[in-house]
Amino acid sequence: MGVRRRQRPKRRANSASPISACCPRTGFKGWHALAWLREQGIAVPEANNRAGSLAGGGFAARLADTELLLTGSLDGAADTFDGLLAALGEAKPSGVYPVPRSDGSAWLTMTGRHAPSCMAKLCGVDLRSKKFPEGCVAQTSVARLNAVVVRADLGSVFALHLFFDSASAGYFWRCLVDAAAEYRGAPVGVLALRRLAAEVTPATGRTGDG
Repeated sequence: MGVRRRQRPKRRANSASPISACCPRTGFKGWHALAWLREQGIAVPEANNRAGSLAGGGFAARLADTELLLTGSLDGAADTFDGLLAALGEAKPSGVYPVPRSDGSAWLTMTGRHAPSCMAKLCGVDLRSKKFPEGCVAQTSVARLNAVVVRADLGSVFALHLFFDSASAGYFWRCLVDAAAEYRGAPVGVLALRRLAAEVTPATGRTGDG
């Protein structure tokens, strides 16, 4: 879903988009999961509830000492994690288990400087830039659903990535649309997010909420 100020059509104010169908994501958990992923060349964040970018695009979000969430790039290459899953199947290491997030977790992204204000209606965590800088992860309740919120900006644009139970996708979407209405927000497509991600961050700094 996207939220834009219509009186200022040339300036991004807020937007959100459903990207579950086209962008790969997976997860791994277990007592040996993080160490094994490092052995496979994955850049695992050093602390829980932190996220970092991956070399091929996307990001890794560390949810616990025993669990990592991985996303592919917005280009949506279907085979992004095939090699990793194949290596797991061949080696069968103890203490490492796949989490099929493409099946169970929907993924929505809300962008723009008004995104934290929209989310404040649905979530008790302060998601403003000064409290929730890029790379932060919150495991919290959003619209009364358990969700993972990851701050990973797209180019120079503030972006919150939301992961939640795919069975509740319709309800969650309606909640976001309703929250964005005050800011005259509107849905945007994945192509718009890809364009944002491709932009170079200007020297003056990122677009944020202050």
